Amino acid sequence: MEEYLYENNEEVRNKVQKGFQDFVNDQDSMDLLSSIFKVLGDPTRLKIIYALSMSDLCVTDIVELLDMSQSSISHQLSLLKKKKLIKSVKDGRRVIYSLDDDHVLSLFNEGYDHAKHRKDSV
Repeated sequence: MEEYLYENNEEVRNKVQKGFQDFVNDQDSMDLLSSIFKVLGDPTRLKIIYALSMSDLCVTDIVELLDMSQSSISHQLSLLKKKKLIKSVKDGRRVIYSLDDDHVLSLFNEGYDHAKHRKDSV
């Protein structure tokens, strides 16, 4: 039978147990993380995130790029903004959207790289 480090090393076991308990006890962060991944689980929202990773855009730009209705895009933008994945600034009569911060780009890029890696290894 194979032996595992966790079972045979008290230092590793204590570190894993403490780290796990810290994670499990931080319910607010776990709930927020779960909701972020749920929002990112939609192909249209992923397309918007990708587009915004290349440039700040207004709704009209995104509508044209994704070839969808303005109301559909506005709804998706609202969901992304509610989870603080994107932000907006008013520019006269237009609203310009951008990624909220570098964490959003990192999450997207890591997920996209992983998906490409998995696709290429099939």
